[in-house]
Amino acid sequence: MTSSLQIGEESKPRFEFRSFGQHFDQAHYRMGRLSVPVPEAVWERQSEETYILSRTNDVNNTKIRNGKMDIKTYIQTVDGLEQWNPLMKGEFPIHRSTLIDEVIPAFQVEMSLPDGEAFTLDEFLALVRAHPELQAVRVNKQRFGYMVNDTICEYGHVLINGARVSTINSESTELADIHQTIVDVGLEGVENINYLQAIKRVIGMIDKPLAN
Repeated sequence: MTSSLQIGEESKPRFEFRSFGQHFDQAHYRMGRLSVPVPEAVWERQSEETYILSRTNDVNNTKIRNGKMDIKTYIQTVDGLEQWNPLMKGEFPIHRSTLIDEVIPAFQVEMSLPDGEAFTLDEFLALVRAHPELQAVRVNKQRFGYMVNDTICEYGHVLINGARVSTINSESTELADIHQTIVDVGLEGVENINYLQAIKRVIGMIDKPLAN
């Protein structure tokens, strides 16, 4: 196992196992018992976020938090684990050229923009809500951080437009460490579901249940 991974900090692109459902209590208990001490800053974190979902896109994950836009793009799946890399980061007001060159292509839709060189968050969300292929979804996260087998782990309560689900994950640059953590906390056979897919399932954009 490596020792360079730092919880709560950015590192080189990581692989991730994550799932969503209602019943991860036993896995959460084991994760907490197996975890090494982690920084107090990641014991518990809360955030209010807005995800932008597109019916025509399953590879670019767009969220807005604290007035900033963050888009990650799916790179590959290796041994059942997904790798996502940053695609762009931006702040509001967001320039017209950024929307045209980076944001709208990530949604994989056609979108016409009204006049203006920059758009506030409210103006951007109004464009999203007016588009038949896009949907803005409110996501509240309460996350509890751990580290098991040198993988960054998390258990969380998530409200997706008010619908409460649980999530659990393990991520690392080392595939073997994630797979060992999946075994150790008791998540073998549980479906790997990313945030993009989970939100689409909850809001009915994808007709498929969560893991449990």
